[in-house]
Amino acid sequence: MSYFAVAIAWLFTAEALMVAGFGFPAADIAAPETLVLVHIVAIGWLSMCICGALLQFVPVLVGKALFSEAGALPALSLLAAGLTALVLGFLTLGGRLPPWLWLLPVGATLLVSGFGLLAANLVLTMWRARPLAFAARFVLIGLAALGATAALGVCFALALAGYGGTPLDAVLQAGVPLHAIAGLGGWLTLTAMGVSYRLLAMFMLSSDVDDRRSRATMLAGAGTLGLAVAGGLVAIVMQAGLDLVLALTAVCGVATVALYGRDVVELYRKRKRRTLELNTSMAVYALASLAASVVLGLALAASKSIVANVGAFVFLIAFGWLSGLVLAKLYKIVAFLTWLETYGPVMGRVPTPRVQDLVVEPRAAKWFVGYFVSVWVATALLLAGEYSAFRVAAFGMMVATAGIVQELLRVRRLADVTTRVRLPQGAKLPRLLHSGS
Repeated sequence: MSYFAVAIAWLFTAEALMVAGFGFPAADIAAPETLVLVHIVAIGWLSMCICGALLQFVPVLVGKALFSEAGALPALSLLAAGLTALVLGFLTLGGRLPPWLWLLPVGATLLVSGFGLLAANLVLTMWRARPLAFAARFVLIGLAALGATAALGVCFALALAGYGGTPLDAVLQAGVPLHAIAGLGGWLTLTAMGVSYRLLAMFMLSSDVDDRRSRATMLAGAGTLGLAVAGGLVAIVMQAGLDLVLALTAVCGVATVALYGRDVVELYRKRKRRTLELNTSMAVYALASLAASVVLGLALAASKSIVANVGAFVFLIAFGWLSGLVLAKLYKIVAFLTWLETYGPVMGRVPTPRVQDLVVEPRAAKWFVGYFVSVWVATALLLAGEYSAFRVAAFGMMVATAGIVQELLRVRRLADVTTRVRLPQGAKLPRLLHSGS
């Protein structure tokens, strides 16, 4: 819960900055202000949420207890401190603070330490559970992508702070697309795919995807990541340019998404729960955003306008696909964990509410719909170059996010449990920001 709370605070920060006109699209996509916004979204919001989810669900995926419960808080502290230092470093780079460029490598070092501690905890947990199910292997590939993203980020931080030599400068000048692909496409997307296999199957009472199909999807994703990072670095060393590598990566990426889409359709088709809960119906909106981003990317590539509109493309992936899926699943995860904390200790001894009794889906649905509609409108406005109107759509996203968070808070306080067994004897109201028995 602490990871989720910190992540939501960063999400509100990012949305407020967009509403205020800070960073893209008011500033250039490579401006320091945009770097602030991008890293708040990618690290503060999405990565924090996925890390919190992995700490909860990797033990579920592998059937083993987490290697170290005590490692979660130090990792969270390092990540929060590292992102704060990195953001301050970018503000320094933009002239908004004194020239403390040393903040960039300090922030990168703290982030690497935090992610490294968390990754070690997860890898050791999975190591004890070999052989691994395919969903856990997806997570391993995502963690490898996180390592590549972090390594490139450290190189960039050293080069921007003036501590790098010619090799690091060359990586900085040409390697930004590789950093983005490894982070957005590898760490965040592949990990989200892997976790979604298990969550969708669990929450829809669906049988798992056929092993051969899921393995093909996983190998396609791993191949895409390897091609982008390894092929891109070789191209940089050989000074050959990245056009061919990026083109091949795009083809493989589209194939990976198509295979994942096939798997998800199978999960929905084979489900035993015919009436979809809100978290799974809203996941459809996120998946539609993923499909729309692929179509948009192909259209922009065909019209040779991908460079001019890369901001809109990335925005749809970050807020439509990834953020939409995370918010949808948070709605169920928070309810499930709250039910487990509150009623798990007394289950079987006294009557208890159902998980669904903790939520009011019709009321929450309007906030989710409002969020997705705002994201889609904002993407269209970015493509149209209507940047002032984009800020209005971003405000719509912020209002909808606030509504979703209010619903999560009501779940944590059991505000909508109307049965007379709201708190039976032996049950305690859960703590707001920390989950545990």
